[in-house]
Formats: sequence, C-alpha cells, structure tokens
Amino acid sequence: MKIYCVGGAVRDELLGLPVKDRDYVVVGATPEEMVKLGYKPVGRDFPVFLHPQTHEEYALARTERKTARGYHGFEFHAAPDVTLEQDLVRRDLTINAIARDAEGKIIDPFNGAADLKAGVLRHVSPAFAEDPVRILRVARFAARFSFRIAPETLALMRTMAENGEADALVAERVWQELARGLMEAKPSRLFEVLRDCGALARIVPEIEILYLELESAAAAMRALDAAARQDASLEARFAVLGRALDPFAVETLTNRLKAPTACRDLALLAARHSHAVEDAQELSAEEVLELFDATDAWRKPERFSELITAVLAGEPESEAVRTRLEHARAAAAAVDAGAIAKSVNTPAEIRNNVNQARLAAIRRALRGE
Repeated sequence: MKIYCVGGAVRDELLGLPVKDRDYVVVGATPEEMVKLGYKPVGRDFPVFLHPQTHEEYALARTERKTARGYHGFEFHAAPDVTLEQDLVRRDLTINAIARDAEGKIIDPFNGAADLKAGVLRHVSPAFAEDPVRILRVARFAARFSFRIAPETLALMRTMAENGEADALVAERVWQELARGLMEAKPSRLFEVLRDCGALARIVPEIEILYLELESAAAAMRALDAAARQDASLEARFAVLGRALDPFAVETLTNRLKAPTACRDLALLAARHSHAVEDAQELSAEEVLELFDATDAWRKPERFSELITAVLAGEPESEAVRTRLEHARAAAAAVDAGAIAKSVNTPAEIRNNVNQARLAAIRRALRGE
C-alpha cells in the first residue's frame, strides 16, 4: 500500500500558497484493509475514508467511465491494481494531476508543474469532455490564478458547450461553482472564460445579455473586480451583478439557480435602488428617507451597508457617499419610536410622527450637524 498527497494541496505548495486541505490517494489497498487500519468510510459513490486522527480524506485509487449524460453519469472502479497514473489521468487539469509521495518526491506524469510555471490551464485527457462541471471549474481557476487557457482546452470547452453538455448541469451545482468563482481574486475572468467558450449564454443568459452593450458589461466586470479587491462578501459581489440587471432578470436568474435568499434579496435591492444610492450626494432629506424605507435600512442596517458596497464598488466617491448615507441612517435610527408611540393615539399618527422625527434627524445629519 502506498499513499500520495494529490491535487490542490500539491499545486498550491508548488505555487508557494498556503494549503488549506490535503487529499490523499491510496494505491494497492482494499476497503477492508482501510477499515482495519482505523479509517472511517464516508464515500457514497466510491471508497473514500477519513484518517482516524487528522480526519483528512483518503480515497482509493480509481478509474471512471462515462455511462450517461451530465456529471452524475459515471461508473467508478476502485481496486488494488489501479495505478497512481490511472487515477491522475481522470482529473480535470494538469495542474491538479500532480502527486507527492511520503518522501516528498513529486510525481507529475502530465507536466502539470510546467503548466503551473507557465500559467496555463490545460486539460489532462479527452475524458475532460465527459464532465460539464469542468467548464465551470476551469473558469473558476482562471478567476483565481489569472492563468491563460490552453487553446486546445478552450476548443474542447467550446465543443462541449455547442453539444449541450452544460445543459445537463443542475442548478445547485451551477450556483456552487459560480459562488466559488465570485469569491476568487478576479471574478470577471469567470464570466470572460464562460463567454469565450460559449457556455455563458447557456448557464447564465442574463449575464450574456449584458454583453449586448459592451460598455455596460465592462463597467459591471470592473465593479465586480473592485468588490473583490475590497474583500466584499458573496452577497455583495452577486449584488454587483444585480446592479447591472433589471429586477425581472435578477428574479429569473436567482430562481433558476436557486440562489440563497440573502443573495437574491441584496441583488434585487441593487437592481431597484442603485441609482438612488449612486446619486446620494444630490438626494434631498425626503428622498434619503424614502431610500431607507424602501430598503428596510431600519431593521437591516448591515444589509444596507452591503448594498452601498455593491452599488459603489469601483466608484471614485464611494467613501464620501457611504459616509453621508450611513451618518444619516444612524441619526434617523436614533429616533425613539417607542417614546413617540406613547404620545399619540392611532397607528397613523405614530407612523407620521416617527417619519417626521426621522426626517428632521436626516436633515440635521445632511447639514453635518
């Protein structure tokens, strides 16, 4: 039995990056032997085990065969006679098909280290085309590392998109990969790659439509990268896209992808209220109050702050606008609505008096008082 560290951990070590998780491949073992050694079986589709102390994943070396369309249609074979190279050849990219043995020796049958040095994303074998998720993964790695895509790999991805392979992806998996891509260092590359290979129109057609007006698409992508530089949350980064779309497109997109409610709600707010936030320096006190009411800034101040981040990402006067709005919101939120409620009799009077008090507080805040 031999154990090899594989995949992302080896890749990141070679790049000099911190390693978060380590995965291992076990060659020459059976499931029964792994259990006897204290490993806990957890794999559903193929034999994967957790180390008894470190809880890191150890998978038996395996091969796979395509049996149906989509990314679920695979038949796996794990046995002691499966070699390390047979296991590595099924992986997506050469940079992810590098292994390291227990003595630290690098095993690199597909020249992944050379591609790492050259900054190239290249598929390992024609089997790449069997799994449409790999289109999204390549786009995500491009967003992470800003590597170029090998021409033959991009051509293969285009063929996959043309053949409708991406149509077999389920919404949850698309969202998972898109969300991870949005959180990379340069998320605009995610959409650039998907568009270059023809998959964007099939996976997120609402974003493809943005490119009908290239200036709008370019502005949205610049803002998205600016949000990444600010280390913005996933919700804020997704809302940057929402700010470039109309509310109906946001509804359609988030429903189809089954996006989390927090992402959907913030993106809708950005689509509906981006102009008001952008023009905040020119808004009257009444218009500022209307913005706070419409976005429920009273009950959800953190979400309102995220809205500002999404709408103003990359804008030169963003800090001045943020300061103006958040100062006004804090002043209005300090109004004691409970005390006002005790002084009047009807709900209508309460609402009117609270609004008038908040409006006065906003006026004072906008004057710098």
